[in-house]
Amino acid sequence: MTLQIGDPAPDFTLPDENGQPVTLSSLKGQRVVIYFYPKDATPGCTKEACNFRDRWGDLQKHNIKVVGISKDNAASHTRFIAKQELPFTLLTDEEPCAVASSYESYGLKKFMGREYMGMMRHTFVVDAEGKLELIYRKVKADSMADQVLNDLSLS
Repeated sequence: MTLQIGDPAPDFTLPDENGQPVTLSSLKGQRVVIYFYPKDATPGCTKEACNFRDRWGDLQKHNIKVVGISKDNAASHTRFIAKQELPFTLLTDEEPCAVASSYESYGLKKFMGREYMGMMRHTFVVDAEGKLELIYRKVKADSMADQVLNDLSLS
């Protein structure tokens, strides 16, 4: 069944870049942007992360937490955060990527004529009550944060 706006956001607990568990339900009371991305330090993923970084002040002003999720490990996340000066948390969803699967963000992809299983570039906004407020299945990496703020009428 496809996730819809208004559905409860699937809860999860995943390790952050320091190995500390982060549980979505513990963040109730504030909006949370969850963005799934394929791989640290790749061109599109870097553009997306940097757009969230560059709009960090606006996100914080509206009490919006941002978490990025990929299957990269903590060491990779730590390097990516340091190099790009990211002010938000990155979480690791290891194979078989159960959390991404629960958000319909892991599956068969095509790249350069080949099919493989991978993380899809999707973004979800969870409202303060833990329900899906916005769902983006077609993401423009270089302007995702701008789009979220605009759609929430916060830009």
